[in-house]
Amino acid sequence: MLVNVQKIINAPGERIDFQFSLDLSDVDFGGLYPAQNPVVVTGDVRNTAGMLLLRFSADTVLKSVCDRCLENFDNPKRVACEYLLAQELADAENDDIVLLEDGAVDVGDLARTAMILEMDAKTLCSEDCRGLCPGCGVNLNQGSCTCRKEADPRLAVLASLLKKDTDS
Repeated sequence: MLVNVQKIINAPGERIDFQFSLDLSDVDFGGLYPAQNPVVVTGDVRNTAGMLLLRFSADTVLKSVCDRCLENFDNPKRVACEYLLAQELADAENDDIVLLEDGAVDVGDLARTAMILEMDAKTLCSEDCRGLCPGCGVNLNQGSCTCRKEADPRLAVLASLLKKDTDS
């Protein structure tokens, strides 16, 4: 989505609003395609004291798999970005300044990159997810397992002492 900012470059106080949908369903992230829903990008470009400031937020609901319990869940995701726009760069190492091409900026490309970079490497259905039992594989969020807890072999001597006390 190209946003042409030519008309506000020399007009302090002016702004251009925009909103569009972005399709990221083709993005492979760790063998999954989490962005099945459209990404809604909303923002504006403002001329503040002769400087062009681009602000936007990208919102979607990702289809995720919990890394602890392996359950599928909907994961709301919001990415907020802010960039300065310039027609030429004095310092080539500043990542917060985006160069205009023919008086326009590709907000779609910026939003796509920002959303991909902000995807979580680890996803949890909830902060207190209990995961799966390592013995029987039951989802501990849905019930308890029937596995017998094995004692730590380092504490076997203490367990035998406790057993002697109960036998007497």
